[in-house]
Amino acid sequence: MENLGILIALCFLFSSSTSLHPFSHTNLQNSCLVDQRSTLLQLQHHLYYAPNFTFSSKLDLWDPNTHCCSWKGVTCHALGHVIGIDLSYQNLSGSLHSIFNLHHLQRLNLAGNNFNTTLFQYGFGKLPNLTHLNLSASCFHGQIPEGISYLTRLVSLDLSYQRECHWRNYQSYDPFYPALKLEKPNFKTFMKNMRSLRELYLDGVNISSQSSQWCETTSLSLPKLSVLSMSDCGLTGPFCSSLLSLRYLSEINLDSNAISYLPPKFSKISSPLVSLSLAHCNLSGHFPAEFFLLPKIQRIDISWNSRLMGQLPEFPINNTLEVLSLTGANFSGSIPASIAYLGNLVELDLSDNNFNGLIPPFHRSRVPNLASLYLSMNQLSGSIPASIANLSNLVRLDLSDNNFNGSIPPFHRSRVPNLASLSLSRNQLSGSIPSSLFTLSTLQTLSIGYNSFSDHRLKFDMFFQLSNLRFLDLSNMSLLIGSHNKSRTFPQLETLQLSSCNLIEFPEFIKSQNKLTSLDLSNNRFHGLVPNWLWKSTLGVLDLSSNAIDIPNQFPFDDVNSSFPMLSSLWLRYCNISTFPAFLKSQESLQYLGLSNNNISGAVPNWAWKKNLQYLDLSNNKLEGKLPRSLANCTMLYFLNLGNNTLHDTFPLWLGNLPSLMDLLLRENRFYGPIKHLENNFPALEILDIASNNFSGQLSIEFFQATHQLKSLKINGNNLEGKLPRSLANCRNLAVLDLGKNMIHDTFPYWLVKLPLLKVLILRSNRFYGSIKIFGDGNAFPMLHILDLASNNFSGEISVEFFQSLRGMMVIDDNKAKPSYVGDNYYYQDSVTIVNRGIEIFYQKILTLLTCLDLSNNNFHGRILEEVQDLKSLHVLNLSYNGFFGPIPSALGSLTELESLDLSQNSLSGKIPPQLTSLTFLAVLNLSYNQLDGSIPQSNQFGTFLNGSYIGNPRLCGVPLTKKCNEVDLQMLPPKEGEDSWIDGLSVWKVVLMGYGCGLVIGFSIGYTVLNEFGNKWMASLIRNWNRKRRRSR
Repeated sequence: MENLGILIALCFLFSSSTSLHPFSHTNLQNSCLVDQRSTLLQLQHHLYYAPNFTFSSKLDLWDPNTHCCSWKGVTCHALGHVIGIDLSYQNLSGSLHSIFNLHHLQRLNLAGNNFNTTLFQYGFGKLPNLTHLNLSASCFHGQIPEGISYLTRLVSLDLSYQRECHWRNYQSYDPFYPALKLEKPNFKTFMKNMRSLRELYLDGVNISSQSSQWCETTSLSLPKLSVLSMSDCGLTGPFCSSLLSLRYLSEINLDSNAISYLPPKFSKISSPLVSLSLAHCNLSGHFPAEFFLLPKIQRIDISWNSRLMGQLPEFPINNTLEVLSLTGANFSGSIPASIAYLGNLVELDLSDNNFNGLIPPFHRSRVPNLASLYLSMNQLSGSIPASIANLSNLVRLDLSDNNFNGSIPPFHRSRVPNLASLSLSRNQLSGSIPSSLFTLSTLQTLSIGYNSFSDHRLKFDMFFQLSNLRFLDLSNMSLLIGSHNKSRTFPQLETLQLSSCNLIEFPEFIKSQNKLTSLDLSNNRFHGLVPNWLWKSTLGVLDLSSNAIDIPNQFPFDDVNSSFPMLSSLWLRYCNISTFPAFLKSQESLQYLGLSNNNISGAVPNWAWKKNLQYLDLSNNKLEGKLPRSLANCTMLYFLNLGNNTLHDTFPLWLGNLPSLMDLLLRENRFYGPIKHLENNFPALEILDIASNNFSGQLSIEFFQATHQLKSLKINGNNLEGKLPRSLANCRNLAVLDLGKNMIHDTFPYWLVKLPLLKVLILRSNRFYGSIKIFGDGNAFPMLHILDLASNNFSGEISVEFFQSLRGMMVIDDNKAKPSYVGDNYYYQDSVTIVNRGIEIFYQKILTLLTCLDLSNNNFHGRILEEVQDLKSLHVLNLSYNGFFGPIPSALGSLTELESLDLSQNSLSGKIPPQLTSLTFLAVLNLSYNQLDGSIPQSNQFGTFLNGSYIGNPRLCGVPLTKKCNEVDLQMLPPKEGEDSWIDGLSVWKVVLMGYGCGLVIGFSIGYTVLNEFGNKWMASLIRNWNRKRRRSR
């Protein structure tokens, strides 16, 4: 009897265990229930392959003559109920209604299909046992149904990346493709019942309706959460500290959200975090170095957060990091040597930062798994360590855009057998290119352009062994290609860059390149007709800029309408072209077209406005007439530059209907009339430059309400009048505001202090009046570094509060080795003109380092306050042509960055403070026409200034004046109004700043210049000081 009880217990235990776990398919031949089989066959009937996909799938193997539990993708319970369906990545379409009759279903995976419908019609509430639901990348859109929120047993929910299927089907990204969204119910309501959830993937789901509540909701509603992935959800910050207290949280992915700020104690977390990804989150502040030392962290990606800053710590030898990506995160300092001892490291990406110093010694014994090393776009120097060429698992190496010198270490095939990508361009490498480089048969990408190699004649037969080569950049290598090269054995390239190679003939080996999709032959010495064989039907990108070429009228294709079906980008800038190339008429695939700086005249033909155009630059030509209304058909256009032509039209209000237009540049034309507006016009506009036209009337309140997302607005050089509308304060993203040279009649717009990102404010040459009053909490103008109020009717004293409000001018940027520009992006940089005592300086790119305060030619009076010393980053200070009196503040001597100081035409008295001689970068000094007395200081820079810096001060004496300090001269008469006595005989001229140095520039070109002896000496002094400042920063 006892044995019988034991036997019954064992039988019960066995039956219980089989009820908890699904059998394998081989054990389920007799357990397929009829209703389950019928439901699955209905599902099979209602599903079909998406167009263009005909390959075999799991669905094909569902044989009605076999047991349903043996079908591929189907999992059954011991009792024959279907508990799992996996039809992922089968490219299926059709109806899913049958699935919701499988009430015992626990796992459902339909990822990677093409249903292209909403989820709202399906009854997810009928599947109460679901623990795992994956509907990612299957073209679902619209509101996420409330029924999913009642699946209280869910452990894993994945609704991510619905737009991925559009890419999968069309190989293109559609920003307007409809997304899934959480509005009704919202995120908070949706999550309140999911307390068992451990994995949440909502990437690409629009949660913007409650974007700021995501963090607290997640922390309170999902206590068991282990994986949180919500990239590109429209979330806004901040990142709450309570999220980091979730005890099981190991992975966080919040890429492409406006998180903005991290909690103060971000590195003090209790969760066992393994992976953190916060790329493209607009983060600011200092990233804590301690975070890199978390005990279990394996992957960190905080790339593309340009407002962030930080330094890398010294790493312990047992650090667990495998992937570290800091691209574009504004980190600085040296790369710690300890990073080369991270034994688990697989990928290290520190590109586009401000790292300096040497590369750590990466040895294969210390980083045996290192496959990807990206250090491009930094200020790293020294030679490239030979040990890098011995990393046996290295696949991708990018050291481009640094200051490396010396020769390329020998990369041997036996030591780097997997190397596929090698980028060393834009350095200072010299010597010969090692022959071992051309034995790397695995190499697919080779970029060594823009260096100083001694190989003046590179033999192209050296590349014949690189049979897998697809990308080749030899730009700026002064190539002389001999005709003896056998083009038939040259690798079949996809991208070829031979810019600035001093070529005079088109390389004939291109004839046999049948897979070429991108070709850059810009800035060579080609002239005459471009050969027909260069025009490949496979080309997607072609750049022939800066060559004196002629475009053929006919091409060697039977059907000219399909001659370049793949051509999406064409660049023909500076080619001396006089007409629109006729072949463009049939290029319907064109997306990027650059024809700037040519001699194209007449009206733009209607066929030029292609519907797929995204970027169009026709600036600096001789175009005339009106803008054709057919331009409104370019609904994908986001960049339009028609500047510096002779177009004659009213403000193109109808362009406001283009949904993607971000950059509109119409400067230096003949546009006229008022700047009109329409409701909901210009929904995406960020850059508007309509300077130097004939616009008139008042700026309307409604215009700035409609364009509240503006980042740069330049309307200088028009005939605008009236008051400045306060709706301009709604443009919270505004960084550049240039309203100079108009007739605006208003008081100082103190309400602009509400613009937190404003960097450049130019109001010069208008009719502003009254005193300058600043109201606020002491945080006004936090980022302003160029303020130009010259040539108005401002009056009164300059208050302490005014200087205290210019907080953006108080901090010296120590990162001077790498240029940073206002409005800097791939296609556009802001420019501005600053006038400084007869010198009109046009900055083609506004360096964020350039700090300027110009209050000249107004009616200010009173003393110059000592608080001016707080503006420590000032490069240019101009207070001339006012009524300031009293002594020159000795505190000006603490402005160590100052390069130009103009206090002329005031009533300043007393001696020149000897403290000014400590301004060792001072290249321009003008103290003329004041009431100064005593001797002129002689040390440092003061020994370079000429007589014009001091004239009109009869009581001054000493070099360079002819009056010695024991002589008395007659009173010198001031110049007539409008006469510039500071640089006598100097006509208006422009310095176009093109380079970069520590202060302002290291390179420039002069347009129309008339310099007498004084002007030449002044310019020489300016150059000497700029160069000295640049050397000191290094």
